[in-house]
Amino acid sequence: MSKILIIEDEAAIRRVLTKILSEENDTYQVEEAEDGAAGFEKIKNNDYDLVLCDIKMPKMDGVEVLEAVKKIKPEIPMVMISGHGDMETAINTMRLGAFDYISKPPDLNRLLNTVRNALDKKQLVVENKILKKKVSKNYEMIGESEAINHIKVMIEKVAQTEARVLITGPNGTGKELVAHQLHEKSERANFPLIEVNCAAIPSELIESELFGHVKGAFTSAVKDRAGKFEAADKGTIFLDEIGDMSLSAQAKVLRALQESMITRVGADKDIKVDVRVVAATNKDLNKEIAEGRFREDLYHRLAVILIKVPSLNDRREDIPMLISHFADKIASEQGNAVKKFSSAAINLLKEYDWTGNIRELRNVVERLIILGGSEISENDVKLFASK
Repeated sequence: MSKILIIEDEAAIRRVLTKILSEENDTYQVEEAEDGAAGFEKIKNNDYDLVLCDIKMPKMDGVEVLEAVKKIKPEIPMVMISGHGDMETAINTMRLGAFDYISKPPDLNRLLNTVRNALDKKQLVVENKILKKKVSKNYEMIGESEAINHIKVMIEKVAQTEARVLITGPNGTGKELVAHQLHEKSERANFPLIEVNCAAIPSELIESELFGHVKGAFTSAVKDRAGKFEAADKGTIFLDEIGDMSLSAQAKVLRALQESMITRVGADKDIKVDVRVVAATNKDLNKEIAEGRFREDLYHRLAVILIKVPSLNDRREDIPMLISHFADKIASEQGNAVKKFSSAAINLLKEYDWTGNIRELRNVVERLIILGGSEISENDVKLFASK
């Protein structure tokens, strides 16, 4: 059922709109409010998929209702109803976030098309939120250790700012989870998060990958191509393993950070970009700087905020929670019942030397679920988890 609210001070127009919508689709549940104040009260206390709102009303006019609703429930599409003298105001409401406007007396086809389009948009918003929650769960930080709670607090403080963040820590600790959390909790969350693994791209291609190229810039450049910085415009770019980036690419990244400008390989035209940079490395960048492999000026540009992700050996108290999380996730992926781990099995796993960190633990849990008994025992761990 699509729940629609009509806010209109003229009873005759309310009745007409209600009749049209109810007869058009029996899944439309239509409610009415006789003025702006009453309508806003209903919106505060109920969930609506669409609001049709008159502009000129007593107590609270349509513009005031629109502005108030956008503050508390911005996802609700608002269609404004305007008299002939309200057309300029109606157009201005679009700038304030209205979905559309219809004039009195309402044209039947225009009204129904506008309602359908607004409801479709609302459905897309809902589906997008569900999808984002699923994505968010994939990048959830599991653990309640002091080290992990410190990182969670840091993320909450830093995410809403534009500060650049450098994430450090060994391989497999979950540095990418921190990057995703920073993006999802930021004002840029509705724009792309573009990930670049600097270690996986050959040094001769990294500049083209990051900044794009023009046709003919090099042998295989058969057409113009945008780079990752352009793709991340208004969003976030995550430069993973930045310690492996070539010095020439580092110089271009530095310029992008300083001037918010990039130049495609082979071009002479600058392109303005609005990108937040989050970087990560498993290397000691101070050592890399001392040995001439990393630019000190770039380091200071990137490391406005430093977040160090601990190794699993430094947060062993989180291992039982991580085992439970991975066991549930693997069972869901494979369509099987969740296997329990005995206390003895968990205690033995807590004693292991986790050189591969979270990634290694996840692989071990999957191996034990596949090869172990109906309940994972200490003996299963000894048999199948040994290195």
